Amino acid sequence: MREVFLSHQSMVNRQSRIIATRLVLNLDGGAAMADAVGTLNALASVWPPGDKPLFISCGKANCTAEVLDWSPPRNAVIEIPAASLVGDHAPALLSALQVWQPSVCLQFDSAAVQALSAAVQFRFIGLDAQQFSLPQLKMLGARTRALGIGIAFNVESSKDFHACLDAGLSAACGWFFTKGINQSAKTLTPGQANIVRVLNLVRKNAEIREIEAILRQDVAISYKLLRYINSAGFGLSCEIQSFRHAVSILGYDKLNRWLSLLLATASKDPMATALMHTALWRARLLELLAHGLVDRSEYDNLFITGAFSLLDILLGISMEQVLETMRLPDAISDALLGNGGRYGPFLDLALASERADGAGMAAQAAMLGLRADAVNRAQLQALAFAESMEF
Repeated sequence: MREVFLSHQSMVNRQSRIIATRLVLNLDGGAAMADAVGTLNALASVWPPGDKPLFISCGKANCTAEVLDWSPPRNAVIEIPAASLVGDHAPALLSALQVWQPSVCLQFDSAAVQALSAAVQFRFIGLDAQQFSLPQLKMLGARTRALGIGIAFNVESSKDFHACLDAGLSAACGWFFTKGINQSAKTLTPGQANIVRVLNLVRKNAEIREIEAILRQDVAISYKLLRYINSAGFGLSCEIQSFRHAVSILGYDKLNRWLSLLLATASKDPMATALMHTALWRARLLELLAHGLVDRSEYDNLFITGAFSLLDILLGISMEQVLETMRLPDAISDALLGNGGRYGPFLDLALASERADGAGMAAQAAMLGLRADAVNRAQLQALAFAESMEF
């Protein structure tokens, strides 16, 4: 079986929450639909539970009936280009859809009028924001509203995101929110500065009483920290009730990663919720990718690298300003500044997976000695982790 790398995009609603994930099958290097099906079947044990939809796109490949040789989980949504429902392979695909009856998203294209008359029930209608103008999106959204929930794919800017919602679509898919929309602030806010103070004390193993003194000045920090630690994603068997208790159970090294996440919660960015979800996804992904490739003592550093990778956007200051305030290992700083280092290739692989860049993912994975199956499994495990956290 040829290797197939999954890339992904997030789907955001008007409340700036990630309500679904789009997984794109990158059929590069001669890979066929049978290889894609094998890839999906291999992910059964790590498929994220719950009701949040996971859209499956065949990317640039022709979508045929073979895609349903895989048994889609209940929360999977199969994207079907309209042209696939009226072409030479349409009878076999229509027959398979009628037999298996998966949730389907119609990718609207020039063949959509014919496809909509087929005996298929569509849960979603997907409109490519790069193919249609705003007036067209508004018109098509209104005309197809009764046929399925309208969503926009390939949205590249916050301006386009709001335009799609104003056009009547329910959500938009893309990485527009990671580009930032606010002007950079000159300094950290008092709340952010307090978190940095606590972080620096933890990293140098300061006395607990010193750290507690700062926490008493900002009750919100203590509350958020305990909420994170007690989230399902942390997997503790007992509830942590105080900072002192957290230190005794976790130690400073583990506590450092959760304090790192608090900086992001202090963000005033309107897309903070979606950004936090993505930062958590990257954090866990980098940690999982590093298993067996670096010493176990560095896993927390990989986690922090991913968690901090969007901190400049979340805080509205440059990454250089962020790093000036903290005492981070050089390997973390180098990766965040794009200077490579030991952790740079792991972050580069995560970023490639957000660009629907199968060839780029393959090249980055090869540098680390990772195969597609390991990368794909880590992505879904990281997604489940991000979903399990409270923020």
